[in-house]
Amino acid sequence: MPLLTVQDLTIDFRSQRGHTRAVAGVSLTVSRGEVVAIVGESGSGKSVTSLALLGLLAKPAAHVESGTAVFESEKLGEVDLLKLSEKELQQVRGNDISMIFQEPMTSLNPVLTCGYQVVEALRLHTSLSEQAAAARTIELFTEAQLPRPEQIFKSYPHEISGGQKQRVMIAMAMACRPALLIADEPTTALDVTVQARILQLIRDLRREHGTAVLFITHDLGVVAEIADRILVMYRGRVVEQGAVLDIFTNPQHPYTKGLLACRPRLSIGQARLPVVADFMSVDAAGNLVARSEEEKADLSKKALASLQTISDTSKTFPVEQFSRSTVAQPLLQVENLQVHFPIRKGFFTRSTSYMRAVDEVSFTIYPGETVGLVGESGCGKTTLGRALLRLTEPTSGRILFEGTDLAALPAGELRQRRREFQLVFQDPYAALNPMLTVGEAILEPLRVHGVGGSRAEQKARVRELLRTVGLSEDAEQRYPHEFSGGQRQRICIARALALRPKLIVCDESVSALDVSVQAQVLNLLNDLKRDLGITYLFITHDLSVARFMSDRLLVMSQGKIVESGPAAELYAHPQHPYTQQLLAAIPSDDPARIAARVQA
Repeated sequence: MPLLTVQDLTIDFRSQRGHTRAVAGVSLTVSRGEVVAIVGESGSGKSVTSLALLGLLAKPAAHVESGTAVFESEKLGEVDLLKLSEKELQQVRGNDISMIFQEPMTSLNPVLTCGYQVVEALRLHTSLSEQAAAARTIELFTEAQLPRPEQIFKSYPHEISGGQKQRVMIAMAMACRPALLIADEPTTALDVTVQARILQLIRDLRREHGTAVLFITHDLGVVAEIADRILVMYRGRVVEQGAVLDIFTNPQHPYTKGLLACRPRLSIGQARLPVVADFMSVDAAGNLVARSEEEKADLSKKALASLQTISDTSKTFPVEQFSRSTVAQPLLQVENLQVHFPIRKGFFTRSTSYMRAVDEVSFTIYPGETVGLVGESGCGKTTLGRALLRLTEPTSGRILFEGTDLAALPAGELRQRRREFQLVFQDPYAALNPMLTVGEAILEPLRVHGVGGSRAEQKARVRELLRTVGLSEDAEQRYPHEFSGGQRQRICIARALALRPKLIVCDESVSALDVSVQAQVLNLLNDLKRDLGITYLFITHDLSVARFMSDRLLVMSQGKIVESGPAAELYAHPQHPYTQQLLAAIPSDDPARIAARVQA
């Protein structure tokens, strides 16, 4: 018998402007020990479905219109989760069903230690004494492969890394050994090595305790590593479901085909990524319609024709561009750059040591190149990118931009040179002023530097930039919160383009985007590179994205560049053990590997 059976779940969000259907007639089952993945883009209804099962929807805005969710509770027997009182739900939460939330920093209490929060859950749901609960928490931290579990027990959430916070959440979720674990985007924006450890931990928990898992994600590579069955959701509906191997080898719905095709692949070089719109459209009634062969043929003139894939053995690097770059003068030349941060042991004490965030880094970037900078969180990537623009002051070294040492420029001269290099931040919402319209945000750098002609000419330039990044001109009068994440990132790119820079530093600019939106942004960046001759330093922890975007790659570990070279060659023949470790941790959707995992 299934552990969980959901039938015809329908959820509306109500407001003064009307009702929005977030989930429409969703049905699913999860058996004991099974991993069922729900995949889809942001807004597809994945998280809303899972939150409804635990009674965690925001009320009164969210309302369950219809449906049942029958669950086999150890304490309460067979129950309908949607009809339980709050008191009954409290007996189910933590005991029978636990949840790993997408953002551990907002899910953990910042004023309580990590250990205390797990002890609190154990004391609430079990009869353990405080001392026994503390000992059990240390065991859970050890099972979650947390380093120095006794120290993390005493640490506050802000004192540990993102991957460690996520493992604290997993330890808390598994404290009472629930029958069902709901994992809502548990690996989003995590390094591939941390992601691999968390996936292995979930597999271990499933094997050792028979835990069923409802795994919610937009990353199909992760799904291939862990799921038994897949449900694909689009606009609140399940459009396809089936065994993981069937979905990856023979997808039926055009939306599923689009999601699978959108992801950059390590094994092949692609000139352009397909997007969901290449496979399907939405008619006037809101129904999904597969593209006809004629429509696909028309689209191929722009997109599909450029999807000719070439194996790494036959093309290891864009030779013409690299040869042209090597004879040109470097646009950016970094020599022995260092950024050190003082470590203080007390509030009033002087610095006794330094943390070497960037340690003797040297590299060059030629005009028209895209150089990828990859590595795990904490390796110094972002600090290096900010130091190049002197948003973080370097400790020593030279930053030669067209022969001028930016590290030695006075503030006034540096401000003038900053017109020529820009930064696209990781979080587009935090990078935009919520009080300014989009038009004002893009206009601001033109005003500050006094370029673009008259006010009318500057506004015309803003509208031109919006068109360049694929947004309509009416976006000029709207505010950032009125746009999706992908659209906000396009706005940030338009703002970075306003001053016609020669170099753009992209700092994890697509790490939190859906695969379909990510494909659109990556294609846009490459189009701008081709049409405007822009040079990129592309900082990312996603090696598949780095492989697609980059001409050359720099691999960074503990503040140092440990390996560099042409992107395809480095992926095909990594030399440094750290690079090999990063590549080995990337999830694989190879059908043979999926089949071997399922059979095992």
